[in-house]
Amino acid sequence: MYSDSRLANEGANVIATAWNDFADRFSIVTRRARHRFLAADWQAIAADHVERLDLYSSFVTRAETDVRTLLGERLEARDIWIGMRAVYSGLVNARPDWELAETFYNSITRRIFDTVGVDPRIEFVSSDYPDRAPGPVGRLVTSYRGENVIEALRAVMEDVGLDGACSNLEVDLKGASLRLLERADQMGATTIDSIEVLPTVFFRGSGAYVVGQMTAAGRSTPIALALLHPDGGVRIDAVMTTENEFSILFSFTRSYFHVAIDHPHEVVAYLHGLMPRKRRAELFISLGFNKHGKTELFRELMGHLDTSDDEFETAAGVPGLVMVVFTLPGFDVVFKVIRDRFGAPKQITRDRVMNRYRLVFRHDRAGRLVDAQEFEHLSFAADRFDPDLLDQLLEACSRTVVKAGDTVHIAHAYVERRVTPLDLYVHRHGGGAAESAIVDYGRAIKDLAASGIFPGDMLLKNFGVTRHGRVVFYDYDELTTLDECTFRKLPMSDDPYDDMAAEPWFSVGPGDVFPEEFETFLGLSGRLGEVFRTHHSDIFEASAWREWQQRVADGDRLEVFPYTSRQRLVTA
Repeated sequence: MYSDSRLANEGANVIATAWNDFADRFSIVTRRARHRFLAADWQAIAADHVERLDLYSSFVTRAETDVRTLLGERLEARDIWIGMRAVYSGLVNARPDWELAETFYNSITRRIFDTVGVDPRIEFVSSDYPDRAPGPVGRLVTSYRGENVIEALRAVMEDVGLDGACSNLEVDLKGASLRLLERADQMGATTIDSIEVLPTVFFRGSGAYVVGQMTAAGRSTPIALALLHPDGGVRIDAVMTTENEFSILFSFTRSYFHVAIDHPHEVVAYLHGLMPRKRRAELFISLGFNKHGKTELFRELMGHLDTSDDEFETAAGVPGLVMVVFTLPGFDVVFKVIRDRFGAPKQITRDRVMNRYRLVFRHDRAGRLVDAQEFEHLSFAADRFDPDLLDQLLEACSRTVVKAGDTVHIAHAYVERRVTPLDLYVHRHGGGAAESAIVDYGRAIKDLAASGIFPGDMLLKNFGVTRHGRVVFYDYDELTTLDECTFRKLPMSDDPYDDMAAEPWFSVGPGDVFPEEFETFLGLSGRLGEVFRTHHSDIFEASAWREWQQRVADGDRLEVFPYTSRQRLVTA
């Protein structure tokens, strides 16, 4: 029989090898994005997006299987795992992605032990190297003098390797330089001192982004060049020049970037400097390191609990029939726990709900679907819960939530960024702000349709408003894809009693949808109803939905870009 130390050593090497192989494969898929973009191969980009999302679970399963085989009957011998953790830490400490490697190790321990709460002896509750500082910025970015902005931007495009693919580079450079000079003027400067960019391009969907910052009059502001590849060649389509615009580019409602980086810690630190209000967790997630983003989010949550007196409380808004939703006042996320039973008229199952969240995770979120992180085996002190909330969780979610002594264990929860429910937003603000939100609400429905998604339950309470004023959707239990729907016009009857019947007088299939009914169900009346009909009356027409459905089926998906027409360049 092998000794504990030998098993610990071999087990650590098994997991480290799996991590190395995963990281290599992740890099290969990620680096294909440049070729896909230059070839305008959008179907391949979509396939790579799904392939990369599936990699992590596949390699964790491989490592878990190998460790189970290696340890056999001693699988849960904690002394071995304590040694294994120490050996593994030594194996990955020199890697530039050591934090991500530690999270990978945790993924395996939590599968094997079904750990409730955390166990610092066998997992990395905090990094073994938390004080490792990012390397010098000069190693990370490329800087350009700003006296001649056009020439500086030309050098940027050359260095990122996209200048030769541009169809009208001179016009684009002139337009982009004017936009940067306009921003400098807003900052009180007549010239730009310098421009610096990360030398790797951020690819997502059919867009590509060069990101960095510019300095003028001793002040800095984030900048991003947004590039598209229409027929004819690559173009600079838009320029983003403020922190808010930059934050929207890295929004939690967007799919993850494909960006080739060797030092994730340093890149996240740099981006966080440009967007200090955005969590490090969100930045890791936006770069495709969603599992480590979850780790960072959990650490931030526990840090908040340790340094505040906040209590978990019921989230604002109409209580859901499928989820119990709660939050912390000083921590802008919500926790969603599936109820044991769903109230009428819901006719779905727990598995169906979880399947919908998996669909959203793998799908293009079009800037309108809130990213949800799935957590298992969370534990919190019972006295951190509002008593009424805790009673509700224990009664309505008894399959998932249990109280053991002074601790509350939550077996499964989704964690999302907190937004203001749309129904509350229009009630609180009224006037022009409410009208603008209702117009964007219609745009959100159409953007989802353009990406192949039918939200299902389109009541205002299921949508929210971000701090940037953008309307997003967050209730996924009835969400489906357009190809699963049959959009029908309501049949006409000659019998006046048919319209008064409690049940439809005509047959209705499981996927049938009648858009004419939306106007009644949405509950928009008065001025808001008028505004919605003025801008989005086509949402009430079956023919419009069938047209959107056909465009998606034909592969003609309209991508929703993270910038407005105001940010786009006017090019000849």
